[in-house]
Amino acid sequence: MAVDLSYPEHVQALVAKTEEFVREHVLPVEDAHNGDITAAGGDDLRVKLQQAAKEAGVFAPHAPVEYGGHGLGMVDRAPVFEAAGYSLFGPIALNIAAPDEGNVHMLAHIASPEQKEQFLAPLAHGDVRSGFAMTEPAPGAGSDPNALTTRAEKAPGGWKINGRKYFITGADGAGFFIIMARTSGEPGQRGGATMFLAPADAPGLTVGRHIDTIDRAMIGGHCEVFFEDLFVPDSAVLGEVDQGFAYAQVRLGPARMTHVMRWLGAARRGHDIAVARVAEREGFGSKLGDLGMIQKMVADNEIDIAATRALLTQACWELDQGSHASNSTSIAKTFAAEAVFRIVDRSMQMCGGLGVSADLPVARLAREVRPFRIYDGPSEVHRWAIAKRAVGAAKKAAAAKEGRA
Repeated sequence: MAVDLSYPEHVQALVAKTEEFVREHVLPVEDAHNGDITAAGGDDLRVKLQQAAKEAGVFAPHAPVEYGGHGLGMVDRAPVFEAAGYSLFGPIALNIAAPDEGNVHMLAHIASPEQKEQFLAPLAHGDVRSGFAMTEPAPGAGSDPNALTTRAEKAPGGWKINGRKYFITGADGAGFFIIMARTSGEPGQRGGATMFLAPADAPGLTVGRHIDTIDRAMIGGHCEVFFEDLFVPDSAVLGEVDQGFAYAQVRLGPARMTHVMRWLGAARRGHDIAVARVAEREGFGSKLGDLGMIQKMVADNEIDIAATRALLTQACWELDQGSHASNSTSIAKTFAAEAVFRIVDRSMQMCGGLGVSADLPVARLAREVRPFRIYDGPSEVHRWAIAKRAVGAAKKAAAAKEGRA
């Protein structure tokens, strides 16, 4: 069977336009503010960049066509998102930054027609931002979602939600939230979660402090969010009651892969800068790029870039076929999170003193990509899941073999 790894002409054209847009409009702004989105203007800058992206024809490559997007599938998104991720502000400009990009994807698949009109349409158009409120402080839901403690109790005509979330990306300035709350069972038990939609200005919903983190390019920060008798009507249920964890899988696998796409672009930028520098920098009687130790770092970066793309393509293909691709996305996410950091770290080393300074963007790239080994599931949790599946399959095979004997 022939395998075609090429992209359609319209995707290639969009990649080229995205590269040009990022180079001409986005990189200068990022460089002027050392990759700090708040210092650069926050939402005011977002609006300006997104308007420029619309004029350039590169806005919302992931969103459904009927909501102003390009309607690209997962495989076709990969090179476009990577091109956008070459700048830390590129995903914001194209409206493909987390968590909005993942929320657009999930709402397009799950929301009712009325919910799409109220929430998806303005989000896809860039009129508002959003938050995905699932993570809680210990002992609540984090790497283990079954520890969910935020609870929604049935009330006349709707639900009342009480609980505390934290590390909610984009919460400051979000127009609405998708809230994961327990509607049955107890913390630690599987299932029993429901997703709800709520405007950010709803009584009983409060955005608290920013949690100070090393990354600076996530618009709206990472915040605490409090729910105190937050009332939401029955029409605010996203999907079905008690099926929240199942519906979340629609979002989580693709969101992990789009993180890979974006941060691979950032890592490739660091690599490009380092290779250009060692090709010209003189030291020890030759160009640095002609020295064996430097060549090893260059080669290892090339290998990590190629391997990340290959694993990403496999996982995205499975997602496009309708699979949850749980194992493939875990493998690709774990490898990529570590590979991306290795790429940037080697690039920093190749640039020497400038690599740790603000004179080059490599240091800020390291600041941004390091959290990926924790965000969207720590590497250790994904490794546990991968191993559990492999051992479980071996046990099942052994039991089947015994049954045939």
